[in-house]
Amino acid sequence: MSLTSEDADPSEQRAVARPAAANAQPGRVTFDRLELHRILNLYGRMVADGEWRDYAIDFLKDRAVFSVYRRASEVPIYRIEKDPRLARKQGMYSVISATGLILRRGHELERVLLVIDRKLAVV
Repeated sequence: MSLTSEDADPSEQRAVARPAAANAQPGRVTFDRLELHRILNLYGRMVADGEWRDYAIDFLKDRAVFSVYRRASEVPIYRIEKDPRLARKQGMYSVISATGLILRRGHELERVLLVIDRKLAVV
């Protein structure tokens, strides 16, 4: 007994099609949901303080970049990069200043972001 297209369950067809859609661009490095959550929480606090105003996200073949701007017409004041090629060496996360200086690099995003997170500053 064969199933025709009328007898097939539509949810089964969507479940089969979903993995192909999720891997539409397999050659791109991206931030996962938890990484973006942590970065956007920091960004939101800095916007509330009036220090940051704009951001851009770039998903490239070799790395993912979250750029932070003070004004939209400037160069980014910070770039948060994820480069999986460095995961076993120096760590895949890094924070880079506007001059290109690597402020911090490491294996854990939380620890790398501490260099620009002023929440823990002692007054």
